[in-house]
Amino acid sequence: MSRLRRFPLIKPFSATDHDRAPQPIVGMDTVKRSPIGLEYLSYEQLDAFGAELDALRQRVLDDLGQEDADYIRRVVRVQRVSEVLGRLGIFCPFAWPVFAGGIGALALAKILENMEIGHNVMHGQYDWMNDPALDGQRYEWDFVAPSEDWRHGHNFLHHTYTNIHGLDRDIGYSTFRVDAAQPWQPRHRFNVPLALGLMLIFEFGVLLHGLERQEYRRGKISAEVFQVRRNRALKKIGRQVLKDYVAYPALALPLVPFVGWWAPLAVLSGTAVANVIRNAWAFTVIFCGHFPAEVQTYTRSDAENETRGQWYLRQLLGSANITGSRLFHVLTGNLSYQIEHHLFPDIPARRYPQIAAEVRKLIEKYQLRYNTGRLSRQVRSVLHQLATYSRRPASDAH
Repeated sequence: MSRLRRFPLIKPFSATDHDRAPQPIVGMDTVKRSPIGLEYLSYEQLDAFGAELDALRQRVLDDLGQEDADYIRRVVRVQRVSEVLGRLGIFCPFAWPVFAGGIGALALAKILENMEIGHNVMHGQYDWMNDPALDGQRYEWDFVAPSEDWRHGHNFLHHTYTNIHGLDRDIGYSTFRVDAAQPWQPRHRFNVPLALGLMLIFEFGVLLHGLERQEYRRGKISAEVFQVRRNRALKKIGRQVLKDYVAYPALALPLVPFVGWWAPLAVLSGTAVANVIRNAWAFTVIFCGHFPAEVQTYTRSDAENETRGQWYLRQLLGSANITGSRLFHVLTGNLSYQIEHHLFPDIPARRYPQIAAEVRKLIEKYQLRYNTGRLSRQVRSVLHQLATYSRRPASDAH
C-alpha cells in the first residue's frame, strides 16, 4: 500500500462548500455603485462575467478530491527528502561537487516549502482535507516572517483590497514607487538598487512589512498590537537563526579535526546561500506577478460596493502571469498563474493550469486583457517600471 494511503480516503465533493475566498468591498453608502470596469463592460456584462467565474469556481470545488490530497502530500515528501539531502550535502565541504549539490537541494527544499506548500496551505487551499498538518490557520513556514502576520497582511489585506491605494500595502511594499498614483518621495530615486538589495534578503522584507511599523507610527494600529507583532517576529527570527545559523553549523564541529576549523563556517555559508537563492526566487516571482507594465491600481472610493464581477475584474487587471514549463510552475507554487491565483486564492494552486484555459477563453469572450509573458519579459517590465517611477515627475518640480 502506498504511504499516501495511510491517510483516510477523501470522499467525493469534500470541497464543495469550501470557501476561504475574500469578499467584495462594501461601503457606508449602500446606494452608491462602484464604477470599476465600466470602461470595459456594462453592469449587466460585469454581473454575467462574475457569474461565469463563480460557476467555474464551483465546478473546480466539486471536482477536488483524492488526487489533490495525494499531490500536496507528495510535494511535502519531495520537499523533506530534498531538505535531508541538502543538509547532508553541505556537511561535505571537502567534496565541492557534493557541497554545491547540497546547497542546490536545500534551496529547492526551501523554495518548495515556501511557494508550493507554505503559501498555498496558508491560503486555506487544503483545509477541506481536515488534515492538521495542512491546516491553513496552524501552518508555520520556514520563513522569518510569522505566519499569523503574513496571513493578515497577505490573505486578508492584499487579496481583499488588491491594488487599492491606501489599503493594499503590497503596492510597492511601502518602499517602492511602482505606479503614477503614488506620491514621489526622494527615496524613490533608489527604486532599482533597493529592489535588488531586497531580493537578497526578501524574507526579512516580508517580516518588516508584516510588522506594519508605519501603520503604528500613524496611529492606525495600537501600541499593544504592535508590541505583540514585534515580539512574535523576534521569536520567529530567533528560531530561524538558531536552526539555520547556529544548530546546524554546531553539528559540523566534529568535522573540524578532519576538515579544518572552517567546516562549521562552510555549513553556515551553504545555508545562507540556499536562503539567498530562495529569497531571490520568491522576490522575482512575486514582483513579476504584481508590478509589470499595464497592471492597474484603484482608489478605495472606486472599489466601494463593487459587485462580485467587479471584484473579479479588479483581480484580473491587477495581476500578471508568467509562462513556463510544468516544473517552472511547480517551483513558483503555481504563482506564475497569478491571475488565476487572485481570482481563486483558496483553490489548490495545482488546478490553476487547468483553470487558466477556461479563464482565458472567458476573458477573450468579454474582450478583456490577459497579461502574460515569459519570465525574461516580465522581469524587464518590472525593472522598467521601477526605473520609470524612480524619476521625479515633472509636475513635482519646483
